[in-house]
Amino acid sequence: MTDQVMAAIDGSKYSQGVCDAAAWASLALGAPLTFLHVVDNHPQIAEADLSGHIGLGAREHLLEELAHLDEQRAKVAQEQGRLMLKAARERAIEDGVTEPGTRQRNGTLVETLEELQEEIRLLVMGKRGESAHQDSSHLGSNLERVVRTLHRPILMVPDTFKAPEAVMLAFDGSKTTRKGVEMLAKSPLFAGIPVHVVIIGAETGDNRSQLDWALKTLRDAGIDAEGAIRAGEVEATLRAYKEEKGIDLLVMGAYGHSRIRHLLVGSTTTGMLRKASVPVLLLR
Repeated sequence: MTDQVMAAIDGSKYSQGVCDAAAWASLALGAPLTFLHVVDNHPQIAEADLSGHIGLGAREHLLEELAHLDEQRAKVAQEQGRLMLKAARERAIEDGVTEPGTRQRNGTLVETLEELQEEIRLLVMGKRGESAHQDSSHLGSNLERVVRTLHRPILMVPDTFKAPEAVMLAFDGSKTTRKGVEMLAKSPLFAGIPVHVVIIGAETGDNRSQLDWALKTLRDAGIDAEGAIRAGEVEATLRAYKEEKGIDLLVMGAYGHSRIRHLLVGSTTTGMLRKASVPVLLLR
C-alpha cells in the first residue's frame, strides 16, 4: 500500500480532530486510511546511582523491580494503544470510511514515519501530542521534527475538525509554492471548495504575473479560485485575510529556503502553525 492517508494518533485531545480530518481526506482523495500509534518504550527516568549507602544485593533487587515496572508500563502502553486504534477505526467507519487500517509500532514517532514515508500520500497529525505543553501558542516538538524530516504533505489539525468550505494558499512564487499550486490542481482534495491564492507584498508586475499563473493553473483544473496581493507583515496580513474571507483551511510551503530546512521550519510557517486555529496543509 503506497498511496494512503496515514493518521498519527496518541492520547492527546487532538486525536479526535486527527481522526475526523483523516477520514475526510481519505474520502476526498479516494485513498485508503491507516491509523498509526507509536509506543515509545525508551526509559523516561534515567537510572540513578544506587551505589554507596545500600548494599549490592539491595541494589540488584531494586534494579530488578525497576525492570519489572518498565515491563509493566510497556504492556499498559501497548494495550492503551490498541484501544485508541480501535476507537479511531470505529470513528472513521462512522464517518464513512470503508475498512480503515491500524498499525502499532514501537520506537519514536519521527523514526517510524521516516521508515514508512514511502507508503504515505498524506500524513495527518495533531498540533501537539499528549506530552506537549497545553499552551495554545506552543507547537509540539514531534510535529516540528516530523515536518523537518518527512518529504510528504502534512495536514496539521487542531483539536476539532470540520470539512473546509474555503481554503487559502499562501503563495510567494517560490518553487515550493508553485509546486503546491500544481499539486492542488491535480488533487481531488479540494474539489468543489473555493481556493484563495494570496501573495503578501507590493502590487508589482512580477507579483501580478505570478498570481495570474496560479489562478489560471487552478481554474484550468476546474477549481473555483480567486486571488489577492496584500501589503503588510506576512503573518498578520495572512491572519487578517483568513478572518475577512472565512478561511477554514490554510495551505503553506513548509520551508522558505532549502538550505535551512534541516535546522528549523521557516519562521513564517512556524508562526502560523503556532497560532493556527484551523487546519494547515504543509506542502513539501
